[in-house]
Amino acid sequence: MTPDHPQPDYPLLARQLGALLDTRDWLTNSAQTCAFIMQEIPELNWAGFYLQREPELLCLGPFQGKPACHPIPFDKGVCGAAARSRETQRVDDVHSVADHIACDADSRAELVVPIVVADRLWGVLDLDSPIQGRFSDADRAGIEALVEVFVAQSDLV
Repeated sequence: MTPDHPQPDYPLLARQLGALLDTRDWLTNSAQTCAFIMQEIPELNWAGFYLQREPELLCLGPFQGKPACHPIPFDKGVCGAAARSRETQRVDDVHSVADHIACDADSRAELVVPIVVADRLWGVLDLDSPIQGRFSDADRAGIEALVEVFVAQSDLV
């Protein structure tokens, strides 16, 4: 984090997101989650969901930010790596990733959290920042906790 932006209080944000998500509808909740993250997490230029609706392919879902790339195959980019591995991907400099998909040339750092429900990949939450090295391990854990709130409060099957 830069000096003008302290580390977000992720436990507080998780409680606030839990209160905000007052329906079980995944579409409403995913749109609200993106808006909440863009409002509350500093130094982001994109926050959104990619959904697995076809084998080995991520399709654009609700998001906040500039128009985005669609679709994303599992064998390309940071989102594809998160989908393939089902593990969170934290990249300090996306320009160092050989198969990075550059939807927004201003993006430098990326954090992608896979969303797995009943042993099936539902999709990923993708966060981009114009600040190289923007995402710390604390951010990774905090965003994973926000994804857990989203999953717990949404009907995703």
